[in-house]
Amino acid sequence: MADYASTRARVETYFDKTATKTWERLTSDAPVSGVRKTVRAGRDRMREIMLSRLPQDLTGARVLDAGCGAGQVTEILADRGADVVAIDISPSLIEIAKKRVPHHLHPNVQFKSGDMFAPELGAFDYIVAMDSMIYYEAGDIGQKLAALDARVSKSLVFTVAPRTPFLMTFWTMGKVFPRSDRSPIMIPHAPAKLQQAASLAGATGALSEIERVTSGFYISTCMEYAT
Repeated sequence: MADYASTRARVETYFDKTATKTWERLTSDAPVSGVRKTVRAGRDRMREIMLSRLPQDLTGARVLDAGCGAGQVTEILADRGADVVAIDISPSLIEIAKKRVPHHLHPNVQFKSGDMFAPELGAFDYIVAMDSMIYYEAGDIGQKLAALDARVSKSLVFTVAPRTPFLMTFWTMGKVFPRSDRSPIMIPHAPAKLQQAASLAGATGALSEIERVTSGFYISTCMEYAT
């Protein structure tokens, strides 16, 4: 079982070295294949769901876009008036985000590369973590939620891969037949197990399942941790 640090290192290598161009294209308006088109549609729908959990007017709120990628969520948060810390493990993706987020919104955004949950980032009203916690074990997620209790005044909205027969089959195949150029393996989770892991780690907030999105090969569940 991999720990948080080793998993984070694999994620950094993948997104900063192997798949930067792929993610740059996927998160743009450029034409993509049929499979990637379904993934793009699923991510678009999930983004809408996650952002619906935050107020439309975020003026004065400090928000962490944890694993900001190419900056799609960052732009919307900044446009709503939030003071955004946009952080990603990949410096290459941060550079793409800087170029894509309109310059008139840059005063509202701090772009950073590094650990999305580093304590030195400070306290926030909200945290949004879209598809950036999907590679971690339940115990690691539980520990992060517990550690964030004192740093998040309202809620953390994040996604996980649901524990479905379809995803469990692919997860098992990925464990048996690893491939060096494949993305880090997603860890499927059941919400009840995540709540248990968070409680065992000392988390005191409430974890809720909001909505699942299924679009071709994109299958993800929106979760909300209210402190």
